[in-house]
Amino acid sequence: MKVTLEQWRMLKAVVEHGGFAHAAGVVHKSQSSIHHAIQKMELMLDVKLLEVKGRKAHLTDAGRLLLQRAEHLLESAANIDSLAVSLNAGVEPEISIAVDQTFPPEYIGTVLEQFSNEYPNTRIQLYETVLSGAAEALNKGQVDLAIAGSGVSHFMAEPLFTVDFIAVASPDHPLFRSYNDTQPLQIDDLVNYRQLVTRDSALEKKTDSGWLKADERWTVSNISTSIEMICRGMGFAWIPVTRISRQLSQGDLLPVPLQMGGRRNMTLQLYYARHDQVGPGIKRLAELLHHCCENDVSNYSNIKYEIK
Repeated sequence: MKVTLEQWRMLKAVVEHGGFAHAAGVVHKSQSSIHHAIQKMELMLDVKLLEVKGRKAHLTDAGRLLLQRAEHLLESAANIDSLAVSLNAGVEPEISIAVDQTFPPEYIGTVLEQFSNEYPNTRIQLYETVLSGAAEALNKGQVDLAIAGSGVSHFMAEPLFTVDFIAVASPDHPLFRSYNDTQPLQIDDLVNYRQLVTRDSALEKKTDSGWLKADERWTVSNISTSIEMICRGMGFAWIPVTRISRQLSQGDLLPVPLQMGGRRNMTLQLYYARHDQVGPGIKRLAELLHHCCENDVSNYSNIKYEIK
């Protein structure tokens, strides 16, 4: 015969509440039942677990060590019970979401933190995508939700967030030497300089977007890498303001002084893989995303892009 989880719960209650009388009300057992259960534990384990000092029961050194190990089992059992309740209520055990890298990372962090508190038993699979990567994940059935630009057909979508892109370069970039107030740069002037382009993360039917056919083109897989290179004066690129607000405010990056075409925007949509099978977790995650964007927690709409 082995010690049961219920017996460990009784022992924990006695220790946490200072005695058998208070523990009885917590675990809904009589004092005599708890006393008998702990005596039985000590006999089975051949270890003294409790000792009475004054009017309170205290753990022995051996009891403290054993209870510490048992608490992990009690926590696991509680998680299993909670998971069973969630599954019975129809909560998804796992949700996969593809997020375009232009979407603010802190928005995702804010949303997933709150979602984790509300749905601790639901696992999240997060895919960070570029261009048509999210559309491919939707079409292949790899994700339940996707945040991507428009043009993804056959899926229900809701407008989520408008991203502003601006052409930027390091203040020391040669582009700024040819600029003056009376003669702004033209798009054609950029083809003589290295352009940094972020690679489409899709494996099939890739999109080549934003390249000006510059003489020098470097391609990277992550927007963060592109930003690092631009700050080092290695090229220029159109970068979402959501990713460079700090660099703009500190003057580490400057907008390229183009007469036209220096600013672009894209509306990100929230896509549902199966709109007729939206569970409570997916529904809540979508609500949190909309709420976060509507409240513009980082005030991207107030960022100024003036040339310094």
